[in-house]
Amino acid sequence: MKKYTFLFLLLSMFFTFTAQSSNKHRFEVKEGQFVYDGKAIRIISGEMHYARIPHQYWRHRMKMLKAMGLNAVATYVFWNLHEPEPGKWDFSGDRNLAEYIRIAGEEGLMVILRPGPYVCAEWEFGGYPWWLQNVEGMELRRDNEQFLKYTKLYLERLYKEVGKLQITQGGPIIMVQGENEFGSYVSQRKDITLEEHRAYNAKIIKQLKEVGFDVPMFTSDGSWLFEGGYVPGALPTANGENNIENLKKVVNQYNGGQGPYMVAEFYPGWLAHWCEPHPQVKASTIARQTEKYLANGVSFNYYMVHGGTNFGFTSGANYDKKHDIQPDLTSYDYDAPISEAGWVTPKFDSIRNVIKRHVDYPLPEAPKAFPLIEIPSIELQQVADLLAITETQEAVQGDKPLTFEELNQGYGYVLYRRHFNQPISGKLTIEGLRDYATVYVDGEFVGRLNRYNKKYSMDIEIPFNGNLEILVENMGRINYGSEIVHNNKGIISPVKIDDNFIEGEWEMTKLPMSEVPEFEKMPANTVTSIMGSSANALVGKPSLYKGTFTLQETGDTFLDMKDWGKGIVFVNGINIGRYWQVGPQQTLFVPGVWLKKGINEIVIFDQLNEKIQKRVGTVKIPILTNLETGKL
Repeated sequence: MKKYTFLFLLLSMFFTFTAQSSNKHRFEVKEGQFVYDGKAIRIISGEMHYARIPHQYWRHRMKMLKAMGLNAVATYVFWNLHEPEPGKWDFSGDRNLAEYIRIAGEEGLMVILRPGPYVCAEWEFGGYPWWLQNVEGMELRRDNEQFLKYTKLYLERLYKEVGKLQITQGGPIIMVQGENEFGSYVSQRKDITLEEHRAYNAKIIKQLKEVGFDVPMFTSDGSWLFEGGYVPGALPTANGENNIENLKKVVNQYNGGQGPYMVAEFYPGWLAHWCEPHPQVKASTIARQTEKYLANGVSFNYYMVHGGTNFGFTSGANYDKKHDIQPDLTSYDYDAPISEAGWVTPKFDSIRNVIKRHVDYPLPEAPKAFPLIEIPSIELQQVADLLAITETQEAVQGDKPLTFEELNQGYGYVLYRRHFNQPISGKLTIEGLRDYATVYVDGEFVGRLNRYNKKYSMDIEIPFNGNLEILVENMGRINYGSEIVHNNKGIISPVKIDDNFIEGEWEMTKLPMSEVPEFEKMPANTVTSIMGSSANALVGKPSLYKGTFTLQETGDTFLDMKDWGKGIVFVNGINIGRYWQVGPQQTLFVPGVWLKKGINEIVIFDQLNEKIQKRVGTVKIPILTNLETGKL
């Protein structure tokens, strides 16, 4: 009997191995071609990020890609999403990258993995965990022992999650990118030698291989930046290159005189900042360029094919000569072929029609969009005084204002409070403001400071026995450019009034807003009814609002915030993102899967609170192009 049992087990193992082997495919970069199971193929990919889409919608979005004619999906991996604290890892729910990749494989899509460790992506800190800045001896994005120690730990942990999903092990991952747009960084950091830059870049590729990634590697840069970004042995690909002749010329130069030729980022839309017009790209322009690529055998990846949403505090920021910070919108619609809520657009149809003429496989119809609902009015019941709440919380004492990082806080807000025994007046200057502040004297609003328009000073008058309060918001760490290495938040330099440095006896109250504020736990004297007369006393003070609403049916919707000031919104405990009256975004996407039949809860924090709000509503069409710069 034991002999037969043993034979049965052997046969089971054999058939299991045979079945697995029969499902395994091969992918190579060979003789100037992408080769899949021995056949030369063209990659027609779309970038779509798991963290910007509720996991319940992942399969729907994959089906949208298939319907557009794509055969691959590309995604960045966000290190800071998965390691919010040193050594504390999270790959659950919307962070379940392995499940996202498995779904792509089940839907017949190849997967291109872009793990960074730097990713840019208009994502907070370009994907780096904020706490790296607290590591002694750390220098980001260079050949630094401490930095490379942490990148290795990250890549090792990532491999445990997705290593078995490589095509070499029967999964859909066909390629892995090392670093990201490193040639751009080389051009921006001329204080570092080219030799050191190259040493670092090569070490990231080496780490990827050492932890177990064994599919083809590639780099991606602007075609004029290959000299600083390419790594021998990794396929160079060009971002934003529309000129076919130039694409082939530069790839040949750095890849042994041959292809394959790929545009790793083909932009059908563009990123958007608060306070600035939302860029729009014509569908006809993208359709014509798609035709050029396909007619000339060029592989490409639409960045983005579907943008999704920067929920919570995940949006990053840029900067330019006129603005010390350009915070990215909560919406990452990107004017992409698939809208933020997963809808077919005219751009989608135009691209699909072009691809359909060039491929030898049938294109399925696009899946139906999820149901939409509109809630005309959500009544708000309570409002709470944030400044009063902070007086009941334990504060951190310091001789100077401490940064978010010194306070061991990544995101949200910090209230800086300083008591004055003697009156003082003059020009309040905070050159190290990061990023936005509302200023109060004895609880009364007196002005705003803003890193966007470089407003770092204002007149102030503080009476005898008065209090200065400065509520500072982190609007997202810079995600691109040489300034990425200077990303502390809060107040990072001395505070001055005229020529007087204000030192000693600072109090810092941490307000990370990492979880929804619970009204039930707030001191009774800090909360009032919306309808009560005492609510009017909160005008101009940062305030929290709470309301409930009942639904018979759920569906996607857009919260209409155009009559509000600046802040964040929680729906059923989930931070759905930032809003700001300056626009161009005036609505916030609320996925239907985060709503429920029956009673739902909404909590809104408004830092400006220019009027008492009694209600908020939703609409079915997003508002993403309404700019109100006069409200800055």
